[in-house]
Amino acid sequence: MTDKAIMTFSIIIPVLHEGEGLLSLIDDLHTLRPEIPHEIIVVDGGPGSDTLEALGERKDIIALVSPPGRARQMNKGAGMARGKVLLFLHADTVLSDGWVREVHTLIDRIGTGDKPDTAAAFRFALDDEGIKPRLLEAAVAFRCAVFKLPYGDQGLLISRRRYDALGGFKPLKIMEDVDLVRRIPRRERLMLRTKAMTSAARYRRDGYLKRPLRNLTCLTLYTLRAPSTWIERLYGQ
Repeated sequence: MTDKAIMTFSIIIPVLHEGEGLLSLIDDLHTLRPEIPHEIIVVDGGPGSDTLEALGERKDIIALVSPPGRARQMNKGAGMARGKVLLFLHADTVLSDGWVREVHTLIDRIGTGDKPDTAAAFRFALDDEGIKPRLLEAAVAFRCAVFKLPYGDQGLLISRRRYDALGGFKPLKIMEDVDLVRRIPRRERLMLRTKAMTSAARYRRDGYLKRPLRNLTCLTLYTLRAPSTWIERLYGQ
C-alpha cells in the first residue's frame, strides 16, 4: 500500500465534527481490498474539531488537518494522495452494495482506453422513509439526467490527471463542488448506477421543501454569477 507504483485509488473525506459514524464508513470503504489498491485520506477542517481524536491511532488511514472550508480540505487531501484515481466523498455518505464492482469496471475501462477519461458521480439517495425523500431523490435524478450536474454528496470520482488539469477545487466557501463539475465537459460526466446513501438529518432539520429550494436558489445565483457573499449568506440561513 505504500508503494507508489501500485497505488491506484485515493479516497478523500473532508470532515468537521464527524467522528461518530466515520469509523464504520472507513471499514466499509476498505472492502475495496484486494480488488483495488487504495488509501483513505481524512482531512479535518478544524480548529475545534474532534474528528481525528475519534479515529485514534488507526494505521489504515492518512489523517490530515486543514484550514476550514471543504474546498481547502479536499485540495489538501488530493495534494497528499498517491492514487491515479481520486474519490471525494462526504463523511455522512455511504456507498451501496455493488459500488466496488462498478468503480473497478470503470477504472479498468479508462485504463485500457476503452472509455474516455470520464469523471463520475453516484446516484443520490437518502436514509429516510416516506414520500418526501423519494420525491427529492427523483428531483435530483432529473437534474443529473438532464444537466449532468451532481452535487458533492453524490461523491466525485475523477482521475488525478483530470483533477490536476482543472487546478483542483477553487477556494470557495460554497458551490465548490458545482464549480469543479461545471469545468468538466458535459459529455465527460458519467452518472453511476450505484447509490450514494446520504444522511437525511439536514433535510429533516431544515425541511424537505425549504432546504432544496434554498439550494436551488444558491445554484441559480451562482449560475448568474452573483457575488459569492450573497450565496454564502443565503446558504447560512
